[in-house]
Order: sequence, then C-alpha cells, then structure tokens
Amino acid sequence: MDTEKKKRVMIVAGEASGDLHGSNLVREALRLDPSLSFYGVGGPHMRDAGVETIVDSSEMAVVGLVEVLAHFGVIYRAFSTLKREIKSNPPDLLILIDYPDFNLLVARVAKRAGVKVLYYISPTVWAWRSGRVKTIARYVDHMAVLFPFEVPFYEKEGVPVTCVGHPLADKVSPSMSRTGAQAAFGIDPERRVIGLFPGSRHGEIARLLPVILESAKLLQKRYPGIQFILPLASSLADGDIYPQLAESGLDVVVARDKIYDVIQVCDAVVTVSGTVALEVALMGVPMVIIYTVSPLTYEIGKRLIRVKNVGICNIVAGERVVPELIQHEVTAERISGEIGRYLDDAGYTAETKAKLADVKKKLGSGGCSERVAGLALGLLGKSN
Repeated sequence: MDTEKKKRVMIVAGEASGDLHGSNLVREALRLDPSLSFYGVGGPHMRDAGVETIVDSSEMAVVGLVEVLAHFGVIYRAFSTLKREIKSNPPDLLILIDYPDFNLLVARVAKRAGVKVLYYISPTVWAWRSGRVKTIARYVDHMAVLFPFEVPFYEKEGVPVTCVGHPLADKVSPSMSRTGAQAAFGIDPERRVIGLFPGSRHGEIARLLPVILESAKLLQKRYPGIQFILPLASSLADGDIYPQLAESGLDVVVARDKIYDVIQVCDAVVTVSGTVALEVALMGVPMVIIYTVSPLTYEIGKRLIRVKNVGICNIVAGERVVPELIQHEVTAERISGEIGRYLDDAGYTAETKAKLADVKKKLGSGGCSERVAGLALGLLGKSN
C-alpha cells in the first residue's frame, strides 16, 4: 500500500476553454493516480472533474488591454489569493493553462517558492511578443504545446518542451446522430440552419451578439426559410443573451451544452475567434470568423502581431481556409454576405469542407490530455 504523502496540485485556468481542457487533464491525471489532490482557479468543468476552485474563473475571461483594465480588480484579487496560497502552503506542482499575462505572474511566484511549473497551451509567442519565451525559460519547468511549429521557439531557449497534440482531437464528437440532434433541438431537416456562436466571454457577447443578430436578420430576409441556433456557453447565464434575442425578434433555438450536436446540425456558422472556431473546423462545418477588441487594443495589436490570420484553423492550414472579418470589417452586411456565399455556392462550400478536413489531420489523432497528465506525474516524481 502506498503511504507517501498525498500530492497537491494547483491548477489555474482563467477562461471557459481552459476550464474544459483542465477538466480533461485532471480526469486523466486522477485515472493514472487517484491519490492526487487538485485545487485552484477554474469553472464548472473543473469542479465536476474534482478540482476545489478557490477562485471562480467566470469573471476573469476577458480579451484586450482595455478589457483587462476594466476587470483589474477581479483579476488582482484572484492573483493575490493564489500568491498567498503558494507562499503559505506551496503545492507540489503548479499547472498553468493558457491565459498568459496572468499565469506568467503566477509562475514567477511559484518558482520563487520552489514550486515546479508545468505550462499547458503555449502563449502565442509565434504571433506576437516573442520575448515572452525568455520569461517562460526563467519560470517554467516544462511546456506542453499543441502544435509542432511551436516546439522550436522553446528549444532555442533551452526550455523543456513536448508537443502533446490538440485536446480537442479527443473531444470533438457529437453525442447524437444528426437526425437525432435535429429532433432534440426542434430543427426542421428540410430547412437550412445557421449557427450563431457569440462566444463565452461577457465582453464578446456585448460587442458581437448585436451585429451577429443583425446579420441573421439580413439572412432571414434573403432566405425566408432559414433557421438559427445559438449555443450558450457554460460561463454565461440566460440573462446574458435573452434580452437581446427578444429585442431582435428572431426565432433562435438556444442550446446549453452539447456544443458538438449543435455544430453538426448547422450548414454554416458565424463564430467568434478562439476555441469554438477550432471546434467548428474540426467538425468540418464552413464558417466565417469574426473578431473585435477595443480600438486601443486593436491599434496596439496590429503593430505587434506577426501573423496574417487570427483563426487557428487558418494558421494551421497556412492559408485563409475560411473568411475572417476583423474589427471594422465586422458588419452585418459582410457577415451575411460570407454566409450567403456558402448557401449559394455548392462548389465553394465543398472546397472549404475539404480544406477543413486537412486541418483536422494536421491537429493529430488524440491522446493530448493523457500525455499532459503524464508530464505532470513526471514532474511530481511519479511513474505512469
């Protein structure tokens, strides 16, 4: 019987996608070693996986300099809580998931306290602020990255790094047949369906849901029989979207959870950039990606960002597989026009689906969460 002291792992995920990936990692780690104890920053998925959340991540999910400043109080309190915990009762391992500006500060505190640090899901050092690699080299013991092209950035600085593949390769799978999902959501299989995916952050909803709904109105005028479905992220409440839906006058099916069943009933999708766009890509559904931040954040970012695309499916493909509308391009007319092209041009739609299938192949065949769990156990001095 193993009588060694129970290992305590602090895990920090600052937004909905990290909460999901963290929950899958925790489940795999506990499967490999049920004696582990997890606590930290997360949301409902991580709590369901057995993580004691000392800070709820739902209020921390913001994008952009101005947006972060507006939420500074919440973020600072979260950091202060973690700092006290690490200093007063250091964990055996700290696992950080994405959310780089916050998490690299936590990593510095941890290293000064003698805590080993595993960083899962790399900051986009290949897109902008490549100097962060040097910071990571000082404070991180091992990087677990999702894409092969990220590895050289860390090897060059002597950072131990492992490409673990993408966690979504294991998870993007519907729970029902397409006809079953259509029945469950009340979708008419004879009429085309457009997915409206406004994101998981409150800021995204405020900025993008109105223009998404305006584009849906234009589509409804052009295609009178069209149907709309909107997945409601776990980080959002009904009140975050229903007032705007009611004001729009549109008939929109709202589905909580079962995101992959929602995606599979769609003929095309309007989506914010981020994890959800990659999920849509892995399901092979044509889409238009939209992205906006505050004007100040945009002006700063466009001078620093070194990649041509924001959608990871386009970055992985090395070309613009699906259209992206950025900042001032995000208008109801442009969005509806891009979706209309999918609905009107069968050849264009088929070509897009074929290119999305190639992206899926490049993202690997699964096993990511198990590989990261193995890295964690290795840093804890445990075999797996």
